Amino acid sequence: MDRDIKPDCNVQILYEDNHLIVAVKPAGVLSQSDGSDAPDMLGILKDYVRIKYNKPGEVFIGLVHRLDRPVSGVMVFARTSKAASRLSEQIRSRTFVKQYRAVVEGRLEGYGGLENFLVKDPATNTVTVYDREVPGSKISDLRYRVIRSDSMASLIEINLGTGRGHQIRAQFAHISHPILGDRRYGGTGLWSGDIALQSYKIEFNHPTRPEKMSFELPFADEKPWNIVR
Repeated sequence: MDRDIKPDCNVQILYEDNHLIVAVKPAGVLSQSDGSDAPDMLGILKDYVRIKYNKPGEVFIGLVHRLDRPVSGVMVFARTSKAASRLSEQIRSRTFVKQYRAVVEGRLEGYGGLENFLVKDPATNTVTVYDREVPGSKISDLRYRVIRSDSMASLIEINLGTGRGHQIRAQFAHISHPILGDRRYGGTGLWSGDIALQSYKIEFNHPTRPEKMSFELPFADEKPWNIVR
């Protein structure tokens, strides 16, 4: 089912049952509250469940993965602690599939992979990318496929090996192909809107029954996604 939860957040529900909710996070909405008044997916979905099912008291919604605030895309949330545990285990064992699409600056061609080491600075909420292991670093890898490109930008599809915070943004900036609009990681101003990075597909096993779940967002034939012709 599709419905808006809050007009200002424009969050859509793609699927729900007693164990999980699959929803689309808009760009600019937090995955989890940072203590400010900014909208976050956990709070939005708790309100949604509380109102729809007339639940008194605290509502449980488990966060099993995150998307950066400026990134849009499909996410799954647990409605029970059992579902949260089993979905989290799929992420740890890398059986939970997350696919991204992005527009990066500059021309890329064909297929490629990136493997680097990341160090996070909690004070600035940014990561630094290294080509070799350094103290405190964590390995980070991904594979990508170029869908189309021109002299200015490239539309690519990305499969993560690891799921580090800011991984895609930092690694492509490190090879001088920052995400379009990502001013934190070197974007040059070719696009002034939300960054061109979207988690467009997830696949996982249902936490309580033997069923493969797959959810995919259609390609939006609009800027910035169609900037590459």
